[in-house]
Amino acid sequence: MTFRYFDAHTHPQFVAYDADREEVIKRALEAGVAMNVVGTQKDTSAAAVALAEKYDGVYASIGLHPIHTSRSFHDAQELGEGNKEFTSRGEQLDFDYYKQLGSSEKVIAIGECGLDYYRVDESTKDVQFENFVKQIELANELRKPLMLHIRNAYDDAIELIKSHARVQGDVHFFAGGWGVAKRFLDLGFTLSFTGVVTFTHDYDEVVKNAPLDMILSETDAPYITPTPHRGKRNESMHIPLIVQRIAEIREEDPERVREQLLQNAQRVFSIA
Repeated sequence: MTFRYFDAHTHPQFVAYDADREEVIKRALEAGVAMNVVGTQKDTSAAAVALAEKYDGVYASIGLHPIHTSRSFHDAQELGEGNKEFTSRGEQLDFDYYKQLGSSEKVIAIGECGLDYYRVDESTKDVQFENFVKQIELANELRKPLMLHIRNAYDDAIELIKSHARVQGDVHFFAGGWGVAKRFLDLGFTLSFTGVVTFTHDYDEVVKNAPLDMILSETDAPYITPTPHRGKRNESMHIPLIVQRIAEIREEDPERVREQLLQNAQRVFSIA
């Protein structure tokens, strides 16, 4: 099957898709969209690998999201209504567990990992630092790129990357300004953009100024559904809407943008 688009960050393994997961994945693949299924802790990472090994055009990232390193809010779309104890317990990175998961040929990145000072109290900084550094070290050892989740923590994240990383990767759902964007670009990290670009102009400056070969497209499904489907559950088949909007913001040929973003994903994640 020939793919025309790549969704760099999506979560079809989440509970939000329990009723129709296979149909959602097949809709995307039939629309020419390959995807990176991103884990957020042990169970969702293992599920990501299982899906990747089941389908051509589906790949996996494995890692521990910073909000899962301590007591955190409960997201029913991720883990379901009846599993509140799971999200509140906190997980510390089991290096050997994730290293074993990472032995799959379908694992293309480590993460989503990073720092989040928005949804988790800053008193958890030390725990977040420790788990982020461990995942950077895992990425170094496995020679896989990082899939970064950074929110309200750009300065600290950049310092940890400079100090520890021997690999590069992607800044998932980039939401900073041009100054921050340039710092990540200078480190060799790509920036990925979600459906938010279809309904706000907040990120137009970064989308316009970033080199086209340093941009990726993502849905972050089931979240951030693009226009005209806002208010509904997101899915990877909507990635062409995001790519089209990136082309419009940049005032460039949509086909050229589509092709370059696909090549970018293939380069960053070392996939054919």
